[in-house]
Amino acid sequence: MKNNINSSLLTKNKVREVTKEDHLQQQHYLDVVKSFARLTYESIYVIDYEKMGFEYVSENPLFLCGHSSEEVLNMGYDFYFRNVPEGDLELLDLINNAGFDFYKKLPGNAKKLYSITYDFHLTNKDGKHVLINHKLTPLFLTTDEQLWKAMCIVSISHHKNAGNVYIHKQGTDETWELNVKNSIWYKKEKPKLTKREIEILRLHAQGLTISEIAERIFVSPDTVKYYRRRIFERLGVNNIVEALSYTVSNKII
Repeated sequence: MKNNINSSLLTKNKVREVTKEDHLQQQHYLDVVKSFARLTYESIYVIDYEKMGFEYVSENPLFLCGHSSEEVLNMGYDFYFRNVPEGDLELLDLINNAGFDFYKKLPGNAKKLYSITYDFHLTNKDGKHVLINHKLTPLFLTTDEQLWKAMCIVSISHHKNAGNVYIHKQGTDETWELNVKNSIWYKKEKPKLTKREIEILRLHAQGLTISEIAERIFVSPDTVKYYRRRIFERLGVNNIVEALSYTVSNKII
């Protein structure tokens, strides 16, 4: 599949024509993207579906797999075929098909409110596979409502395996999960935490220990441990690191 030019990665959302009116949308926008990249530890890049390549790649190293940002920019989509393991390339092909099928059914400018997140492996310069989380959201649509350009954010995944495909609608709790076995989207509820549970997570994020959190909120350490267990159950995670990653990624805290 690495050399299969008919992969949906290259063909599913190929933009055929961009008008002058479309181009007026994007004046100076890359300056904003570059500013954002300077402020975050995450890797940022921009996909141009008209050219089927990358328009911008940040210098943040996680996504680069040992290459320079300029080298990845020049590789474009070939970067995936060089640096994503075969099995995960097939997964990306499936996600790409299912994602754009979902996207085409959305009305007009509402498409900009939706983002997709999923996990896959990259092969670093030492040949080791690193599981990353990949988020994609629209930047520009064409006048005929095709996705023209998208911004992607790459960070370390808090999961253990590739997949974990979700679509979120901005400003709502609406979430869809993709069943990769049958390529069907299922609507699901975002986990809800109590004010106390969110408070405990925020204090953990500040580096406080269980005993320090207990002292801060005037409860016993055993009570903090109880809240932690409840948080793990609600989120379906195993430890506080996974809980913090999940809640930040899903805009819960």
